[in-house]
Amino acid sequence: MSKQKEINIVNRKAEYEYFFVERYEAGMVLLGTEIKSIRDGNANLKEAYCFMKNGELFIRNMHISVYKHGTSNNHDPIRVRKLLLTKQELKKLDRKIREKGFTIVPTRLFMSERGFAKLEVALARGKKSYDKRNTIKERENKRDLQRIQKYG
Repeated sequence: MSKQKEINIVNRKAEYEYFFVERYEAGMVLLGTEIKSIRDGNANLKEAYCFMKNGELFIRNMHISVYKHGTSNNHDPIRVRKLLLTKQELKKLDRKIREKGFTIVPTRLFMSERGFAKLEVALARGKKSYDKRNTIKERENKRDLQRIQKYG
């Protein structure tokens, strides 16, 4: 079996904006040209968000670029895609997002060992502005420490 290229697309903005409470690994309902484009690494989670509708989980605004070798039957780059989780996980998420302050955020898109595209979603709570300042301060302190260890 041929060695696959590692696909790991991360939503860095989500880590800055939210505290992650729980993480889930979800499958996705994709078209043929979408999976080919993901394997080429042409996807973006920057503006994506998840929502519940009729007890099912969907993702909106996840951009998967048009497959360059596709025909006129190519996919819509930002269509709504269904996410696949177990019934218990969906019920738990539905209960939690009805509470104030919780949301479901896509954090990472990757390929499983079996070659399936998986999306890591997190049950998250929004950060306040002072929490964001603390996150920036911690990141800068960590960077300074690494710089001192490397050169000092």
